[in-house]
Amino acid sequence: MLVHGSGSSSFMWAPIQRELALLGHRSFAVDLPGHGLDAQYPVAYQAPQDLDAWATEPSSLAGVTLQDNVDMVVDVVRRVAAHGPVVLVGASLGGATITGVGNTIPELVDRLVYISAWSCVERANPIEYMPEPEFGANLLAPLAVLNVGDPAQLGVGRANYRTADPTLLAGLKAALMADVTDEQFRAFLNILQPDESIAVMMSDARVHADTWGTIARSYIRLTGDRSLPVAMQDRLIAEADALTPDNPYDVHTLDTTHVGFLFRAAEVAAILDKLSI
Repeated sequence: MLVHGSGSSSFMWAPIQRELALLGHRSFAVDLPGHGLDAQYPVAYQAPQDLDAWATEPSSLAGVTLQDNVDMVVDVVRRVAAHGPVVLVGASLGGATITGVGNTIPELVDRLVYISAWSCVERANPIEYMPEPEFGANLLAPLAVLNVGDPAQLGVGRANYRTADPTLLAGLKAALMADVTDEQFRAFLNILQPDESIAVMMSDARVHADTWGTIARSYIRLTGDRSLPVAMQDRLIAEADALTPDNPYDVHTLDTTHVGFLFRAAEVAAILDKLSI
């Protein structure tokens, strides 16, 4: 089972699902609440854009919580577990959701896999980790000008992924996927949705040693990541291993970026293939 991150959907997993299918694996990519074909794309977000109108457009994701995401994935895990072992994979912010699932139904999850994803231990959520020195190499902070509207009023972070500003596009590419072509970058950008719930990013997403900590787990480090820097990935791994030293992460490394791993689908699938044995 594959769980996407912020502003994304099940669509992002298509390259990896193709490779998994070629290796003989069944896979299921979820759309978290309000994502995928349920995502909100207001007329004001289209071209030509009306940024003033869009800045106050109510969001369908306002009020969606991390627990909503966890509950939805728990329901799917209960259904697919009837057909065989479950390897639950999360990327980026999707790590918070799979952590919550592991905390809730550890008996139904055979392995957790984090792909440069948040697995919070000492801090409650990604927002609390961001001031830490290990996060210093991230390149997202200067891209705050992509944001539209007031998150406090909207209840969501709203990013204008349809900007035509060449400087912003170059900065976003550097932060997310510097190792792919401009054409591939724009193709990915066009499957993103602009809103993501603030509540999801600020909820308590800490792992529980007595439940989550009993599940076999793996971490795929992405050394070129400038959104969730590898120093922070390593800190998350170390914190979790210190919490449950008898059940440490099985660690793998790819020399790619936060989203670039999707363009290395065969390599990612090969790792997942070995983990599923």
